[in-house]
Amino acid sequence: MTTIRTSCPLCGDVELAPGDLALRLTPCRGTGTYQFRCPHCEQVQQRPANHWVVSILLATGVAYEVVDEGIPISEREIAEFMAGLDRDNWREHLPS
Repeated sequence: MTTIRTSCPLCGDVELAPGDLALRLTPCRGTGTYQFRCPHCEQVQQRPANHWVVSILLATGVAYEVVDEGIPISEREIAEFMAGLDRDNWREHLPS
């Protein structure tokens, strides 16, 4: 059986099975976060997952979901942006 080693800030190193972790992937980035419940203290832990960690977790069979946490642009925001472009001094409002 595959064993994944990670750490709990309270208990130190812990060993988990792929079914003990959940991977949340960020679209188009290949990164995300993984979550697990520590088998010793029962606290739910969440850790960042870079490309390397994502590859390992997927290869070991950890379940995943793709989560887009971005908030879509509203029609009001688009209208405000378009109105801002109609101003003669719009370039002055750009961040430097």
